[in-house]
Parts: sequence; structure tokens; C-alpha cells
Amino acid sequence: MPSKKVLVAGATGLVGYAAMKHFAAVEGCEVIAVSRRRPDETYGARWLPLDLTDPAACEALAPEFAGVTHLAYAALYERPGLVAGWQEEEQIRTNDLMLRNLMAPLERAAPGLRHVALLQGTKAYGVHVRPLTVPARENRSEMHEQPNFYWNQERFLRERQPGKGWSWSILRPVLIVGDSVGSAMNVIPALGVYAAFMRKAGKKVLEYPGGVGRVAQAVDADLLARAIAWSGEAATARNEIFNVTNGDVFVWPNVWPAIADALGFEPGAHVPLALDREIRPREAEWAEIRRAHGLASGTLRDFVGLSFEYADYTMGFGRTEPGPPAIVSTIKLMQAGFTEVMDTEAMFRKCFAAMQAKRLLPRP
Repeated sequence: MPSKKVLVAGATGLVGYAAMKHFAAVEGCEVIAVSRRRPDETYGARWLPLDLTDPAACEALAPEFAGVTHLAYAALYERPGLVAGWQEEEQIRTNDLMLRNLMAPLERAAPGLRHVALLQGTKAYGVHVRPLTVPARENRSEMHEQPNFYWNQERFLRERQPGKGWSWSILRPVLIVGDSVGSAMNVIPALGVYAAFMRKAGKKVLEYPGGVGRVAQAVDADLLARAIAWSGEAATARNEIFNVTNGDVFVWPNVWPAIADALGFEPGAHVPLALDREIRPREAEWAEIRRAHGLASGTLRDFVGLSFEYADYTMGFGRTEPGPPAIVSTIKLMQAGFTEVMDTEAMFRKCFAAMQAKRLLPRP
């Protein structure tokens, strides 16, 4: 019998995919992964199709949850018109119900449940509507100021947990970077596709398409997965909230040379380009690129998801003045015992290389 049985919810998302990959490699750990779409790889996890918006489907799958000890909840419902949807009532209500729909049958089927890891992010500090108080700390959430599904899910866990045998941990990553396919917020496929179009156009340099930079932070999805695993075992993480970052800061124009190099280009000048408007509609050209390079990636819609819009947002397309810094403190996380860090430029190189190795993006 495995000593740990992890249920990963949202296995095709950026965080869920990394968590599935991490736990599947842990000796003595059994992994069940659920999502609407099948992941491109499962890494030895057992994948089951599940639409978390359907309570009957969650109930029907409950027997498969027997013996689950840890839940890594990384499922996310996002609407087209990504940024505007972050404050819409439908998006908030749907994400709230998804967690509830899963937890009720899970608790009944898995009386030995020990831990629930839940993902939030810097929207907990209102980064999408106003400048952050620098550094943003876990005790400075804006729970009563901005509608956000984070608060609905957090309240649900806080109210449900007393007297139970499980604890929860909430992780607040910054910009997450990884190698998932079809995610709503992953700049790697979006920028990789942009570079492929520039190469098709005969360009030798890769122009920076975003806006004027601001000081920000990122986190590698695999590092975040290890933080999720840590939170499920550490006594210091029980019923606590933690910011998670790589440990350094970056500005998009300053890391652009490393990104260009990873994609086989010299870095170019700042030439603003709205990726969602200019690149996303060009499915026929992408099909040509896929054939020419023998790529296994699907259509732009399936491969990039909503991430062209997210790339425009996070790189500040249209911004003509430096934006306010978006910096969170990770002191609480480090003092609790998770001290892993990663160089952000190395992270970008690693993630592009992973997609190139899987023939999802052209090799340099």
C-alpha cells in the first residue's frame, strides 16, 4: 500500500500539471489526476476525466477517491476575456462551486484525508486593480475590498476544517512559468509561438513585444509543486498562507535576451505587438509551422489557450511608463522551512527547452 495517495485537481493546468509530475515521481506515492482534458503526459499518474462544475460527476467518481491522503487543488475556471473575467460574478461563483463539488464526496470517500493545498495568487493583494503595498505580506490580504473567488474558497475551507483530521495550506504564487499545454496563464507557449512566427517571417532577432517594464517576480511551476508537497507534510504549514516566488526579481526587457537566446534568436528592440490580437487568429500559418517542424502541438486554441491575452497583460502591452513594482515577501515561507530558490532567467531557459524537447515548439 502507498504511504501517500494524492489527488491532483486541475491536472492540465499550469500548477496541476507540475504537481502531478512531481508526486508521480515520489516513491511510495500514488497519484490520481482529474481534469476535463487529458494531459499530454501523465508521468505514471492515473488520470480520470472530471468536470468539477458537475456535482453529479464528482459524486459518481467518489469511489476512486478512497484512500486519498492529500488534495492538491489547482483547478481553475477562466472565461475568454481573461482579465475582465477576474471580477465577474459568474467566474467567482463557478470556482467556488467547483471546490465544494469535489470536497463533499472526497471527505466521505477518504476519511484518512490529511491535507488540502489550495492555490491563490497576487490578486489576493489586488494587483489586478491597483498597485501593491510593497512587499505584499500574507496578513495584508484585501479580503473585504475586492470580489474574488479566492475568498469564497478560503472561507469554505476555514469553516469546514475545524474538528476534521485534515489541515489546509494556501499558497500564493506570483507569475507561474512552466511547460503545460492549453493553460489560461502560461507565457511559455505564447512566447514560443510568437518566436516561431518571427522565424517564419525570416527574422534573426526577436523583438520585445510588451510594454515598458516593471519590477516583478516569477515562480517556476516545478518549484511551486515542491512547495505544495512540502506544505502537505510540514507542521509549520498547517492552516497557514504563504507567498511563493523564485526568490529574485526581474523586469521583462531585462530578461528578454535570455528568452531570445533560448528560442534561437538575438534579442531585438522594443517593438510593441498585441499577441492576442495579432498572433492568436493565425491558425492556418501555425498549421504550416507545425508541419514544417514536425511539431506535436495542436492548434493555437488547444496549445496556447488564453495565454496570448495573459502574455499581453503580464508584459504590460501598451504601457508607456514603468508600472508600479509587484513584489511579495517570502519571509514567512522561508521561516516556516521551505527555502528553495531558482534563478528566473534559468527558469525561462528550462521551460522553453522542455517544450522544445517534447516537440511542442521548434528547436532553436
